Formats: sequence, C-alpha cells, structure tokens
Amino acid sequence: MTIKRERAVLAGLAASSMDSAERSTETSMEELAALTDTAGADAVALVLQTRQTPDPRSFLGAGKLKEIKEIVDSQECDLVVVDNELSPSQARAMEEELGVRVLDRSGLILDIFAQRARTKEGRLQVELAQYQYLLPRLTGMWTHLKRQAGTSAPIGTRGPGETQLETDRRHIRRIIQGLEADLE
Repeated sequence: MTIKRERAVLAGLAASSMDSAERSTETSMEELAALTDTAGADAVALVLQTRQTPDPRSFLGAGKLKEIKEIVDSQECDLVVVDNELSPSQARAMEEELGVRVLDRSGLILDIFAQRARTKEGRLQVELAQYQYLLPRLTGMWTHLKRQAGTSAPIGTRGPGETQLETDRRHIRRIIQGLEADLE
C-alpha cells in the first residue's frame, strides 16, 4: 500500500527591508523543496515574491496570495510552505485566504525531526520544541467555541468562565514543564 504524498506550494519573500539572511533566494527555495520532500510532500510550484516590506497581516501581498490560491486550487494542493518565519497571526491569515494548512520553515523542520527522532531523549526534545512552537500559535484556533460557563452552575459560580484557549494554554504549559523535567 502506497501512502499518498501531500502536494505543496512553496512560497518565499525577498523584501529589501529584511536582513539578507532572512530573505528568500533561489538557493533557499531549492533547499526548502528538498526539506519538503524529506518531510513527505511533493513541491508542485515555487513562488518567490520581491517587495519592499512584508505585508503586516499576511506576510505576502494580496496579489501573490491570489496567485498561490489559484495554484493550490488548480494543482489540488494540501499545503503551503513558506521559506520565511511567519508570525502566528500571519500564518492564520494565510490559511484563511488560501484554504489550506500553512507551515513556515521552522514548522517544517520540526516535522522532519519528529519523523526522525528515535531515542527517548530525542523524542522528548522534539516534542518539547513542538509544544513551544505551538503555544503562541493557539490563538484563534478555537474561535468556534464560546466561553465555558454552565447555565445550571451553582449560585455565585456563574461567570465568564474559561475559554478553551486558556484551558489549552495551561495544559500545554504543564506538558512543557513535564517534558523539561523529564529531560533533566
């Protein structure tokens, strides 16, 4: 039985306002394609944008996102991998625009490490790194859930309650603490 490989569009930004080490180049995009292959996906297109500064909301410009969306739809892609580091809000904005998962280079590398970790210590280190990467990216993942407050709660305990986000953050922080203790 063969496993269907995901199809990915690779995108990068070469903004003149960025440090030269942060800018995407043909070489860094080729390396990203190799990383994507290693992670188990096929790169179906490479899109490199040159502009003055990154878009504060979605990192890439609206026109480039539209171009990527057309590629995603026509090539039936599952994923967009961005060569540059994305803020959590930029990744969410891109996912909303494109309708597929969006990973930055760091997320892709963590996925590769997770696939390759064999020792208990290695798996713990990767898991710790993944949770530390995930924690700031939780915001907005639970927008479909309202605050938890029971309508039949005892008098004096009704209130705004906790959001699922707050519960998940606390849970992930406990997991991180446990993993750090295990690594000690």
